[in-house]
Parts: sequence; C-alpha cells; structure tokens
Amino acid sequence: MTTTTTDETYDPERPGRLLRTERDALIPLLRDADDAAYGIRTCCPGWTVRHVLAHCGSALMRVVESRFEKGVYSPESNERDIAERADWSNSRVVDELERGMTEAGPLIARSKGRLDGVALGEWVHAGDVREAWGRPGAYGGPGLPDALLLLAAHSKAVDSVALHADIDGRDEPLLLGAAGGTAPPARYIGDAPTLIRLSAGRPLTGTRYELAGAKEADLGVFS
Repeated sequence: MTTTTTDETYDPERPGRLLRTERDALIPLLRDADDAAYGIRTCCPGWTVRHVLAHCGSALMRVVESRFEKGVYSPESNERDIAERADWSNSRVVDELERGMTEAGPLIARSKGRLDGVALGEWVHAGDVREAWGRPGAYGGPGLPDALLLLAAHSKAVDSVALHADIDGRDEPLLLGAAGGTAPPARYIGDAPTLIRLSAGRPLTGTRYELAGAKEADLGVFS
C-alpha cells in the first residue's frame, strides 16, 4: 500500500485533499445507515461493509500514530486489525475512520509519496461500500480528479504495465505504469470509474470500455 514517486507535477497535498473530500461525502452516508447495512457483503472477498470500514480506519490510524511494524498492510495484518475491532460498535468504527481521514493527510504529505497509496486505497474502498449499498458514485464523485493523478503516480511506483488511457471527458490522456520499454503502451478507451475498477481489480459487470495490448489482470496496482 506504499508508493514512491518522482513525478515533477507531484502535489503532496493531494492525498490529504482526497481523504477529506471523501470524508465529507462518505461519513454522513455511514452515519445514516442502519446496523443491518454494515453486514452487507462487498466485492472484497470475505469482507462485509463493516470489515472494509474497520480496515480503512485502522490503516489510517497506523499513519496517524506512525505504527509501521514489519508486515504492516499485509493480508494477515489487515485481518488482525479487523479482529481487534470486532467488539466495537459500528459508530465507533466510523468515529475512527473519520478521525483517520481528517488527520492522516499531513502525515502522508510528509512521507514524500511513500504513503500515497494508502489514501488511494481508502478512496477505492469507499467506492466498494457504495457499490455494496447500490449507491451512485462508486469509484467516482468529487474526488475522482485527484484519485486519477494518484493512480498514475502509484502505477509508476509499482512498475505496472504501461497504459495510455483516453478517458471520456478528459482532454489529455492519462499515462499509467512503467515507461520507456521497447513495447508500445497498452491502450484504454472508456470512462474514469471503469479505469479505476480495472486498476484496483474491482468487478467490471455492466461497464463498457476498449482495452488493447494488455489483459485486464495485467493492470492491477494493488498487491
């Protein structure tokens, strides 16, 4: 979940801005939901909405509290964090998430790109919750412009497949992944939320896009 970027257009405030933008949209939605909604399954294997939110809050609080022991953000570490919150009320889980989304931004900015993937992952998980609840705006919304630029930087940091993305409504193509190889970059034509789904390994049912020069499985940016 970590990144390092040397992008000349890098904005250290972008991750925190994305988190605050998503906080203002997501937290009221979570506060208004009944307890039964937290038990709905998400696209993340084995995880309900509550599991996703517990993971998100714990991941951000690790940033806020500078707790990065060996194996942090591994599947095993994520499951331990969720288990530690098993006795918490849903409102307490949301309280922690709101605090993390508020306070983690400055700490991520100081990491000079190393922790930007945490903010991007949090935003994607917010989309997972909306998707599970059948709410509009999954993997889209007001944070999308910042999310796309973080995606581009993160894809380069993890050396993913080079991709030239022509995104509906965007004047300039978005360049993802490793550059400078001998093969031409793969080509994507479609909307931005679908590109997010492809890059994050989310379900593509009901989407329309064109992809040439790569397979869907080649485009993932999260391990």
